Amino acid sequence: MGRDVPALVFTRDDRRQFRNKMHTCLDVFARMLRESRFDFERPQVGLEIELNLVDAAGEPAMRSTDVLATIADPSWSSELGRFNLEINIAPRQLTAGGPDSWEREIRDALNHAEEKAAAIGVHLVMIGILPTLELKDVGLASLSENPRYHLLNEQIFSARGEDLLISVDGVERLRTYADTITPEAACTSTQFHLQVSPDEFASYWNAAQAIAGVQVALAANSPFLFGKELWHETRIPLFEQATDTRSDEIKVQGVRPRVWFGERWITSVFDLFEENARYFPALLPLCDDEDPQETLDGDGTPQLAELTLHNGTIYRWNRPVYAVVDGVPHLRVENRVLPAGPTVADVLSNGAFYYGLTRALVDEDRPVWSRMSFSAAEDNLHAAARHGIEAQLYWPGVGEVPATELVLRRLLPLAHRGLERSGMDRAWREPLLGIIEQRCVSGRNGAVWQSEMFHHIHDIAHADRHQALRRMTQQYIDYMHMNAPAHTWPVD
Repeated sequence: MGRDVPALVFTRDDRRQFRNKMHTCLDVFARMLRESRFDFERPQVGLEIELNLVDAAGEPAMRSTDVLATIADPSWSSELGRFNLEINIAPRQLTAGGPDSWEREIRDALNHAEEKAAAIGVHLVMIGILPTLELKDVGLASLSENPRYHLLNEQIFSARGEDLLISVDGVERLRTYADTITPEAACTSTQFHLQVSPDEFASYWNAAQAIAGVQVALAANSPFLFGKELWHETRIPLFEQATDTRSDEIKVQGVRPRVWFGERWITSVFDLFEENARYFPALLPLCDDEDPQETLDGDGTPQLAELTLHNGTIYRWNRPVYAVVDGVPHLRVENRVLPAGPTVADVLSNGAFYYGLTRALVDEDRPVWSRMSFSAAEDNLHAAARHGIEAQLYWPGVGEVPATELVLRRLLPLAHRGLERSGMDRAWREPLLGIIEQRCVSGRNGAVWQSEMFHHIHDIAHADRHQALRRMTQQYIDYMHMNAPAHTWPVD
């Protein structure tokens, strides 16, 4: 959510003041867009990875505070659950440092953290949902100590007025209730950031929305939740349900969910922030001391604190980000659809595909979002989450086709072209996008391996269900450290 918040009770006056301040922020933001006050000459990319914490047996470890203390690195921070951490990799230009530098930087950071955590009996896992996580592990006691998460929990349940229903029909059926938002902590993701100019923001956001389903199909890595085998990317329906502030009666009135794909292509980044203010009441109506209008009039750069805090409580799969670095504002698209893992090699290949494909689609004379309905893009996301790499996806000009065929014949060449235009030569592109190609050829990704390995242990070796999930998780961790892409992992 961008900053810590105190524990307190909000009044009606707090909400009124926050709403007024939000609209002031919107007016200031609109003026900044008109006056071209943003940094975009040297665009950068960024990466956040959320991880799970486990003990030696592969079971959830509620040790985030201890692990953060032993890592002692500001790049690492707490997440929603005590069994989660997040690392923020320093932003960089896409082609800076040579083909191996980003991977080396990420692996060094993760290996350092793993070494420190292991010294106190904890291990880090990059995976979309931890397979050994059980419903008993996501109660209030598992919520992070950070006050902002407790306050968010209180506000969501105050808005709902009833417990959360989590219902997913997949290979098996899960139906349960939760009285905290902690089940959301089961969702651990990889988040790619892309800095863009205000003029190009809408095109890049639209492109990211158009390919969200393709990304999820290729990279699905979350087939298990609370011991049940569900969707290939169960993170998607779980996240949509675990932070839903709406009761059933409110849903049927057409009120938008806070985990939101959106409902239309946009023409400006302003559209998204305006929708935030129009459709969503504040969960955390905290007002900052800054007067953004006064700051801008004095040739300063306003932080737009209310705008950014509110934005952080609306969970778009592609989120707009306004940030100020060294006194200069910039805009980013935060791509949030992908699970964590399985390996750093997989993560970087997913990033190369995303950055290259969005660039190529933005450069097209007739953009894909002018030939594709917004609802088709959203349908693709849910089809991909349910069926993973075996999904059938819609694409303009070809209709509904297997995701693998769409990528191999149409989208992979575009991703190469986009990376080339971004300054990445073939020797650098080929290993990264080659992983995507081989995933499609083999029809294998992290979700496929997890399912196959579980059934190998459970059905053939006759281990009980939780034991099979635990042994599969331990094997996953071993392969994760080898950094061989998941499509190459054996099942034996």
